[in-house]
Amino acid sequence: MSMLAGPQRAIVFPDGILQLTVESCQQAPEDLLGFAARANPRRAFLFLSKVLGKHYPASPAAMEAIHRHLAAAIPAGDGPVVFIGMAETATGLAQGVFEAWWRAQSDPVALCLQTTRYRIETARHLVFEETHSHAPRVFLHLPRDETLRARFAAARRVVLVDDELSTGNTFVNLLRVLRGLMPRLAAVHLATICDFMGAARDEVRARIRLPCTIGAAVSGSWQFTRHDREIPAGAAAQCADGCEVRLADNGHGRLGRASCLAPPEALVRRLAAEPVDGPTLVLGTGEFMHAAFVLARALAARGVETVVQATTRSPIRVWGDVRHALTVPDPYGEGIANYLYNVRPGQYGRVLICHEVPPGPALHELARLVDGRLIRFLPDDHAEEIPVH
Repeated sequence: MSMLAGPQRAIVFPDGILQLTVESCQQAPEDLLGFAARANPRRAFLFLSKVLGKHYPASPAAMEAIHRHLAAAIPAGDGPVVFIGMAETATGLAQGVFEAWWRAQSDPVALCLQTTRYRIETARHLVFEETHSHAPRVFLHLPRDETLRARFAAARRVVLVDDELSTGNTFVNLLRVLRGLMPRLAAVHLATICDFMGAARDEVRARIRLPCTIGAAVSGSWQFTRHDREIPAGAAAQCADGCEVRLADNGHGRLGRASCLAPPEALVRRLAAEPVDGPTLVLGTGEFMHAAFVLARALAARGVETVVQATTRSPIRVWGDVRHALTVPDPYGEGIANYLYNVRPGQYGRVLICHEVPPGPALHELARLVDGRLIRFLPDDHAEEIPVH
């Protein structure tokens, strides 16, 4: 991998060359952004965020700074605001941006939802496509709660959140299905860490067909020239249509959330008092990311050195800013390969695995692989440690 100094950068990937132009950046690009090679014939490269807490270890302070930066870029306006985060990578980012925005308002009327690869029993849902993804079929469930459902339907503004924008197609596809459910929708804001749409921004705004603003930490454009050879595909990352895992709603975002997630204070006090030989990794599982950030931030506030990451179903090759890969069990029971990147067994003094599903063999195997402890988050912002031995 090579990179040119200055705003024009050339990154040589195993399967092609990425020409990247950086137009603006709130800090040094290398502090925000790395690069990885996808095991995906649809898209051979990945903009790998260093402040997202997904594929790369991130401090809660760096993550919160990005949340505040993106929240501050959202224009003021009238009426209810609906935030929607894209699964799986930006589910935590969306809740973080929502909470940073919510805390800055005097009287917030808003709602945060996340898209998902799973189904919630008895909840109405929409389906749309993330065309370049390894798992293209995505669901958005509508709130069951009457107040939240009314807030969703009355939305004047929608804030769509993803970790990176390269074509804008996912947001356009989602808005196509949202417009019929939000008759008062008057404005759209796209919030992202990396906006590399370049000249396509005007086209995306035209396709959205509503006033549209964009807030990003780094902006620019890209062009990828693929080598004349076949790109190897990773393992299947989505089950067949109709066999999706059904989950019970746990109050963490798939059916909407209108408040900030509170840390489990009793657990935080106990964990912060423990002697630890080395940094603590707080590990999210799949789409369940924001709870890991909230727990890590609370521990950091008590002086504990923490970093945040999450497991993922994204097949990524060991190259560039992905230096190590573990194949880990799927805790959701979908039978899909999951991965953990840039974490070697024994690397951290303590690993806390945050999860939402009941503890089964897959979670216990994950705990064994990374010598971790299981922290299950329950409804009403409660959490409990699950014995693993």
